[in-house]
Amino acid sequence: MTELRHRPTALLVMEERRRGDVYPEAVLAEIGTLVDLREPLTRERLAERPEALDGVEILLSGWGAPVLDTGLLAHAPDLRAVLVAAGSVRPLTTPDFWARGIPIVSAAAANAVPVAEFTLAQILLGLKQVHRISREIRERRAYPGDPRVAGAYRSKVGLLGLGEIGALVASHLRSFDVEVLASDPVVDAAAAADLGVRLVELEELFGTCAVVSLHAPLLPETEGLVNGTLVARMGIGATLINTARGAVVDEPSVIPVLGERPDLTAILDVTWPEPPAPDSPLYTLPNVVLTPHLAGALGAERARMGELVARELRRFVLGQPLQHAVAPDRAHLRA
Repeated sequence: MTELRHRPTALLVMEERRRGDVYPEAVLAEIGTLVDLREPLTRERLAERPEALDGVEILLSGWGAPVLDTGLLAHAPDLRAVLVAAGSVRPLTTPDFWARGIPIVSAAAANAVPVAEFTLAQILLGLKQVHRISREIRERRAYPGDPRVAGAYRSKVGLLGLGEIGALVASHLRSFDVEVLASDPVVDAAAAADLGVRLVELEELFGTCAVVSLHAPLLPETEGLVNGTLVARMGIGATLINTARGAVVDEPSVIPVLGERPDLTAILDVTWPEPPAPDSPLYTLPNVVLTPHLAGALGAERARMGELVARELRRFVLGQPLQHAVAPDRAHLRA
């Protein structure tokens, strides 16, 4: 093991509620072998005591990260790196932060694992139309004689977005005998082909795929992108899955389509607003399955993100290249 010539000072700032999940004792112990770790703070406590950043070279965080604005940075002249045990760094980065050229690490790759697992499970259930057939059995109190489903043999699966999570879902699907289509304006055909994916326009994605799973970041260009017209193009018994951002779906135009098409199924792990308003039809439509961010890292799964940060921290203090640093020109593309 390479000996550390200098032990940087580090501070962990995040919400208390999930801190123990993200940074369990074993992870904190590993981090403690690399840096002098000060007592953790919450974002609110740091705002009361910004002088706690004096001498801090490495800022560790997760959910509830402080915003890296001019005021905070003024109290952190020694800051050399920020490592975030969460997916997106958009909520905490500012132009002033990027101007300082400080590397920032995201644990999006670790958070992508449970989301991709959840998505894969729902895709396979969707190809068998499990949710549709189950609710029809309850309604009719009888089993169908010979259910006609797409199945996982030469069916088409659509992915809207081939970012960290979409690419991992595509990788998982290579183990199955399905054709994977995708729409993503920032991915070229060659990169998609490397993932075993064929790029198509949105109309073809929704019009031909038995399951469409959403993995697009929320940007001005993607807000309300999935509208009622696209969902109405979906085939009989098709499934729509959203584990991305609720506002990617234009719910006011999609809800009427779901009401008119009981054969469709919508698996919504995210909505907009979130949770839905108490009078939202999403609660009563029988072909809508609502889950409260179950796809993301929960409980012990969150430790993956802390472990990724610990590995990146080791690389940083040893002067090795970081593997999960966010490029400034790519930060806005993360969910």
